Amino acid sequence: MSGFALHLLRHGAPETPGLLMGRTDGVPTADGIAACVTQAADLGIEKLVASDLRRSRAAGEAIGAATGVALSVDPRWRELDFGDWDGKAASTLDSGALSRFWDDPDANPPPGGERWSALTARISAAIADLSPLPTLIVTHGGAMRAALHMLCGFDQRQLWAFDLPYASLLSLRVWPGERPGAQIAGLYP
Repeated sequence: MSGFALHLLRHGAPETPGLLMGRTDGVPTADGIAACVTQAADLGIEKLVASDLRRSRAAGEAIGAATGVALSVDPRWRELDFGDWDGKAASTLDSGALSRFWDDPDANPPPGGERWSALTARISAAIADLSPLPTLIVTHGGAMRAALHMLCGFDQRQLWAFDLPYASLLSLRVWPGERPGAQIAGLYP
């Protein structure tokens, strides 16, 4: 089997950058949406999916209008829920708790937030439900890292090494099956 192209696109810049956005439904900037449309222009996608959060959904709608591909919205592609930290700047949080979270987000989730394993489980389920068609997912940095973990087997340290700025595009070749796998085809900041 030749696999299929799976493109993961981080949403464009929100109006209020620098916050742990998680489930916070931040408004995207027009420039952020335009950057996403530019990244998606020549991908040759047949399926388009976006997180239900506005910063991803708005970019997905604009990409759908530009490409003629209908948008599906799937809340499983949301960012990690940062719980009590959601919508706050990292500089305002307890630095020790934040450091423990970054070192091991499953053992040290944000207060009232989601464990890393819960994020990877929902991303894994979303990936399993994909048809083997060239697909673009407009999503979030955490969801992209969870997909890399599930498909490529990267560990926590390796995942944090990926720089995923707003509107960055990660292209994978995915081989579906009981134990899906992938190869990175490109990362375009």
